[in-house]
Amino acid sequence: MTAKILYGKEFAEKIKESARQGVEELKKKFGVTPGLTVIIVGENPASQVYVRNKHKTCAELGIISQVVALPEDTTKEALLAKIDELNADKNIHGILVQLPLPAAIKAHSDEILNRIDPRKDVDGFHPVNVGKLVIGTPALVPCTPAGCIEMLDLAGIEIDGKRAVIIGRSNIVGKPLLHLLMARHATVTVCHTHTKNLAEVAREGEILVAASGKAGLVTADMIRPGATVIDVGINRIAPKKLVGDVDFDAAKEIAGAITPVPGGVGLLTVAMLMKNVVKAAKLQCEMRNAQCVMRNGDC
Repeated sequence: MTAKILYGKEFAEKIKESARQGVEELKKKFGVTPGLTVIIVGENPASQVYVRNKHKTCAELGIISQVVALPEDTTKEALLAKIDELNADKNIHGILVQLPLPAAIKAHSDEILNRIDPRKDVDGFHPVNVGKLVIGTPALVPCTPAGCIEMLDLAGIEIDGKRAVIIGRSNIVGKPLLHLLMARHATVTVCHTHTKNLAEVAREGEILVAASGKAGLVTADMIRPGATVIDVGINRIAPKKLVGDVDFDAAKEIAGAITPVPGGVGLLTVAMLMKNVVKAAKLQCEMRNAQCVMRNGDC
């Protein structure tokens, strides 16, 4: 029996519709339109495509979008100053620094990302937001793993009580997804380059997430019959050919449901970014209202 194909476009549209409704609710309740600023340094062609997609999606959903394009030779100090300026702007609810940064400042990526106000960190990478995720406090969560959870929910795939296996322990996908799945009462195993008997461990997963960044790593013999397989990997093996971490053609004959690459999880990331912008704006509005009440209406 061939697996059900979980096409990302279907789920991304539902997520974006939820974000669109959130925009309207913010306008009605607070008189506020969510605003996102994306900073791009240099002229990396792939980064420019990603930024255009984000800008276009914002326009579709009624989110104010601003792109700050800085030259390749921008210094760390200049970039930090721009982030400070945006942190102080009450009309900007989300800030995103497009990666990778140019070689001259790439080594300072962590310092630069950590300069973003955690309340405006719509990528969910700031240590404050990571810490909140770990202890189970509501926070802004990295978009790709959050999208995986949304997709499972929208597809009607049960998480509670299931055995989940994640292949990959990155700070962007593997680690945050571990905590998101545990929060939903899954029993989670995280595999990595030092995991012994990887195939045997992977076969335990009723939900199997491949996020290793290695093309074709997950073969059919690593998949439990009927499992849900989420392929987060995007690997370019030819100028115009992208594949995931999973041997899709073989895996779809074993799995119960599976995401394709391209056309799968990747489409959910920008949609979840939009939800994060709306969420950030809502949290900031609620915080300002609470502070206003504490000051007896002195806003």
